[in-house]
Amino acid sequence: MNAHAPVILDVAGLALSDADRQRLAHPLCGGMILFGRNWQNREQLAALCADIKSVRDDLLICVDHEGGRVQRFRTDGFTHLPPMRTLGEMWVKDGGKGPSAMRATDAATAAGYVLASELRACGVDFSFTPVLDLDWGESGVIGDRAFSRDPRVATVLAKSVMHGLLQAGMANCGKHFPGHGFVKADSHVDIPVDRRSLKAILADDAAPYAWLSATLTSVMPAHVIYPKVDSRPAGFSSKWLNDILRGQLGFQGAIFSDDLSMAGARLIDGREVSYTEAAVTALNAGCDMVLLCNQSVETEGGAAVDELLEGLEKARRQAKWRPSEASEQRRGELLPARAAVSWDGLMAEPRYMRALDLVSGVTG
Repeated sequence: MNAHAPVILDVAGLALSDADRQRLAHPLCGGMILFGRNWQNREQLAALCADIKSVRDDLLICVDHEGGRVQRFRTDGFTHLPPMRTLGEMWVKDGGKGPSAMRATDAATAAGYVLASELRACGVDFSFTPVLDLDWGESGVIGDRAFSRDPRVATVLAKSVMHGLLQAGMANCGKHFPGHGFVKADSHVDIPVDRRSLKAILADDAAPYAWLSATLTSVMPAHVIYPKVDSRPAGFSSKWLNDILRGQLGFQGAIFSDDLSMAGARLIDGREVSYTEAAVTALNAGCDMVLLCNQSVETEGGAAVDELLEGLEKARRQAKWRPSEASEQRRGELLPARAAVSWDGLMAEPRYMRALDLVSGVTG
């Protein structure tokens, strides 16, 4: 195992290029994230994932695959998963007390199992799910990705989804700590600011992280500034990540930065920063891994990806950040511990078929 491989990058196409292989083999690369542009069909995806593992078998193959509008693979047999709000609505049908609430938890577990087992059958290790943000009705970028406005409902249903993921051998990722649902701005294109007090945030949006501290295997912080706590976005704030998330809430798993190419990551302390400086700041603040997305296609030949890998290596030599064995161990713990069930095997598996029935009952 490497001393610390913190970078999660992406590739431009349906198959690896020589440049992709070189980047994936870099000792600072810990994994890659897939997008819709990397998908043609199950056979192609499985071949791509096998090729990635042939470069290094410890690379973590990730994807944003939550259900609803954030689901990268939707054809060639992949189940159309419902947005998480649908499960929340199912919960409240009987006021959270009757049969609908209990059926909602079962359906949530089924959704997690279907999601993870289909991904793993194609060679994908990990999905950045579930969303723990609360649905305040203001955020377009979160919206129906959230289970509920009620942190208790979000926690129960998220835990049920995570149980389904675990049954299929997949880790989980709660996002976006300490909460992105209250602000209107989209951190992909803006820098949202949430002016509530720490007490208010911990009592509401961040509550699921406290209640799930022993269940979450990883967390992704928000590119949101909470000025009453820190002037930096949460993903670049040691106060949020070390003092609050790890210290106060007791979280022990891995921390991913959100995408460093998002607008919310490019301005730190009022100054525009490079990808390397953003990565160093995130790692020094407490992130174990940093994501750089879409730069394999946004820049000629993926120059920004090479710039980040080279820049981080230089920063390491200059002692601007120190590799962490603990971070590398946390990354390794996200890799599946057992072999996946094949796609053909899933089609004959009673648990999967029952899960499909439950999911279709939500979406139908």
